[in-house]
Amino acid sequence: MPVSNPGLSNDAFGACVRSVLEQSLPPDEYEVVFADDGSTDGTRRRLDAIAEQRDNVRVLHLDHSGSPARGRNVGLSVARGEYVYLLGQYDRLEPHALERMYDRAVETDADVLIGRIADQGPPPAAFARDRDRADVLRDHLLALPTAHKLFSRDFLETCQLRFADRPLSEQAFVTRAYLTAKVIAVLADEICCHLGPASPGTAEEETPDAEALFDGLNGIFDVVDAYTEPGSQRERIQAHWYRTLGLRRLAGARFLAAEPDERMILFSFLRRFTLDRFPAALDAHLPAHLRARTALLRLDRIDGLIALAEASRGTRLSADLRELRWDQGVLQLDLSVEILRAGGAPLWLRQRGDRLLWTPPPGAEGPLDGLLDDESADVTDAVRRARVEVCVRHVETGVIHSLPVTCSVGRAALGDQARVWVSGQARLDAGAAALGRPLPAGLWEVHVRMRGIRAGRTRVARPALPMSCAGALAGEPRRLVVPCWSERGELGVCVEPKSFPESIALVSSRATVARQEGHVFVVVPVPYVPPSGGPPAELVLREQDGRGRSMVVPALVEPGIPGRVAGQLVARVPVSRMGEDDCLGPGSWRPALRVDQKDVDLLFGLTVRRGGQVRLLPAGASPQAPSLLRRIVVRVLRERR
Repeated sequence: MPVSNPGLSNDAFGACVRSVLEQSLPPDEYEVVFADDGSTDGTRRRLDAIAEQRDNVRVLHLDHSGSPARGRNVGLSVARGEYVYLLGQYDRLEPHALERMYDRAVETDADVLIGRIADQGPPPAAFARDRDRADVLRDHLLALPTAHKLFSRDFLETCQLRFADRPLSEQAFVTRAYLTAKVIAVLADEICCHLGPASPGTAEEETPDAEALFDGLNGIFDVVDAYTEPGSQRERIQAHWYRTLGLRRLAGARFLAAEPDERMILFSFLRRFTLDRFPAALDAHLPAHLRARTALLRLDRIDGLIALAEASRGTRLSADLRELRWDQGVLQLDLSVEILRAGGAPLWLRQRGDRLLWTPPPGAEGPLDGLLDDESADVTDAVRRARVEVCVRHVETGVIHSLPVTCSVGRAALGDQARVWVSGQARLDAGAAALGRPLPAGLWEVHVRMRGIRAGRTRVARPALPMSCAGALAGEPRRLVVPCWSERGELGVCVEPKSFPESIALVSSRATVARQEGHVFVVVPVPYVPPSGGPPAELVLREQDGRGRSMVVPALVEPGIPGRVAGQLVARVPVSRMGEDDCLGPGSWRPALRVDQKDVDLLFGLTVRRGGQVRLLPAGASPQAPSLLRRIVVRVLRERR
């Protein structure tokens, strides 16, 4: 583990150190080598103190270099183990990680063993299942460019594999390891390492300047040329790195916000690299919208690149929830996923017979007119392969698990244009969604990603139409699982809510109100009503302006049908235009649910207008502030009354 001024009070570094010292392997079966890069924050003394107490810990004191590459190389040179694992100073190993990875590596005779890693993104496709003999392209290993892997030390020494002192050295090191290893195995059924904040100089953190990017890409291409034969494999690997490290820099907010000189320098270096190392024949391995960027590079058209980036700004993925239902304890999500242009218009493709062609976004047609011929713009195969991936992310730990999804591509024609979308039916089995094990208790966000037509990631938005938020007892042992929506209207799933009122608060954004004869009925869904009928409940309403009054009214809980129809909590609240003390008066009010003298805030607000009209507000929304005249009139009327 290379270490460089992590900070003595940094919780992530402390958790990292504890995780490597508290492995399930006996201490005499593994060693920990800290390569300290001239830290000046007291880290050296802390590590030396640990080494004095533990025989399997060594600390290497190095002169400051500013890069983890030297620390890794020195650590690899002195390592004595049969296998070596490379870790960052803010990462964290699971307690059984080294034991499980080592056993799996020995079992498969692996030169490289990739243990499942967890970060803030969806799980890579490489972790779909365990693999004894993984293939670099078929199994999407290039999507795992960091050094968090178990390497055979004999393999490293035989190949003389070390980190180069140049930009993007981690990607180059991993690429060479992939291409020279006889056996690459994947351990996917258990999380081994949690990636923390990026350490300086690592693949996750590195965003090199234009010249460093040029040097780093050349270094990676040199590795690919040296360890592959001419052909499809070489071209696809080169296209991957060219796309992910180079072309992605030519779009987005950062590119558009850069100074003109900075933008021109980046354009010049990438154009030079494209002309030197990426011939037009390799464009076939790029999606159509990236072929357009490559063509503009070759034509020396920075104006076209800027126009394309501007016109593409705001393009996003949309995931609409069509149906939410329970099927024998499994939550079914019926989704429709589509790419939208800025402003919410759908992405339209051109039709040529039975073929589909990419079209420039509105605003870029002129600069891109005639840029791609029909063959280069053809996205028919990409549309046919399009699919969506659905995963759940634990709000507190950040752990992410994929859900099984069945996909189909929809298509609608209008003249010579076509609109396409992907329908996905995802299944959430709370008893097995965590790699075959039950999901831990807590709130899980639902995330959606599309592949094929154009990559993107989004959350599932709350549908405009009413939709059941009934909870159900699922898994073994039986636990309450509640579909819910956040304050921003994004779908989530809560496993084992902490209490009955908190289960109601989770779905309270779906509340409704109805006015009747001087009262308003506030109706809040109840995802699950226990057979006992639940404890007595009260609705608490607190005034957000004016005199800061509060009122408490009894609430009736009506049961529904578990897993099919939500119950409901109904409170009858008196309303007055004058704002009497025991009535809901003009102004804004925040509700809470009180059970056993404990209050839980609900995810909506109420605003009462001068005429006595009551309407719901989303949580966090601010009603329009009343005018000064209105506030004076209301106050005078209250005092007179």
